[in-house]
Amino acid sequence: MRSSIAPFQRNETSGLVSIELKHLRYAEVAERCGSFRKAADSLAIKQSNLSRRVRHLEEQLGIALFERTNGGVRPTLAGRNFVNGVRRVLNELQIVVDGAKAVGRGEAGYLTIGFYTSLSAGNLRASLVEFGRRFPQVEISTVEGSRRRLFDGVQNGTIDIAIITGEPPPSCSQSMVLWSERIIVALPEDHPLAANDIIYWTDLKRERFLLSERDPGPEIQDILVAKLSSPGDLPDVVRHDVSPENIKSLVGAGRGVSLMCEACMGATYAGVVYREARDGNGSTRIGYRAYWRDGNDNPALRNFIRLLEERYPPVANGNGPLGGISRTLDPSP
Repeated sequence: MRSSIAPFQRNETSGLVSIELKHLRYAEVAERCGSFRKAADSLAIKQSNLSRRVRHLEEQLGIALFERTNGGVRPTLAGRNFVNGVRRVLNELQIVVDGAKAVGRGEAGYLTIGFYTSLSAGNLRASLVEFGRRFPQVEISTVEGSRRRLFDGVQNGTIDIAIITGEPPPSCSQSMVLWSERIIVALPEDHPLAANDIIYWTDLKRERFLLSERDPGPEIQDILVAKLSSPGDLPDVVRHDVSPENIKSLVGAGRGVSLMCEACMGATYAGVVYREARDGNGSTRIGYRAYWRDGNDNPALRNFIRLLEERYPPVANGNGPLGGISRTLDPSP
């Protein structure tokens, strides 16, 4: 036997802000189950509590949402329209909640990475690819700039983490040793030394070196001077205010030779070949570090640091990189 309820008069003094979200959920589940009893069981609450809350909701709205029968409940026309709208709201709200939780876990959000090395190959490129695979919802922005610009960005919060060569400045309290890369000689393809698989520093004594004024050019020049300088005899260095990529173009045009990090070998340039630079102790290497600001609470940053720690683990035990302790690495690339 069907029971009915009188039409409700809308309470003009009660606003929608007084409607509780869980009561909307009760109505949605009741409509889906077709029964207050089944809805209450699925929500693990008392049937009387659910029935009372739905009735209170109807009173707040001033409309009947359900027709009560001995066999259960069924939505009125207004009730069906209302529940469909509630269902959309609940689904959208769940998306918002899930998104917020993902950002809190570092599985979504934004991460800005600064660097001045090449992304054509090497460990930085591999790390970015792996991070993107693990956290596809994190949007990565990259900033290529000078060492000083990157440190300034880390300090003012526009850059989350910088991957660069060299020692940290005194103002940087959070750093982590990463990998090292071989120093590579870029030669014109018709250069006599291009026939050698390996080039020794002493073979380069009389060469003209084309170096970029941009980082890490100055650090590479320091290595060059340390390897080839002697009293009264300095290497012939021509510095250009252009990118390392344009230095390669100059090498291909026969203007001289250059030195660069191993990651640069991923990009090919017409007329340019690469050879490893060695001395009696083997390869010459340059080290990379990660730097970030103490107090940066970006969860995506913490996940990126954990990935770096996993990929480039320290040899020595001690405090982890999340504590800002520099690490010693296996020198292998």
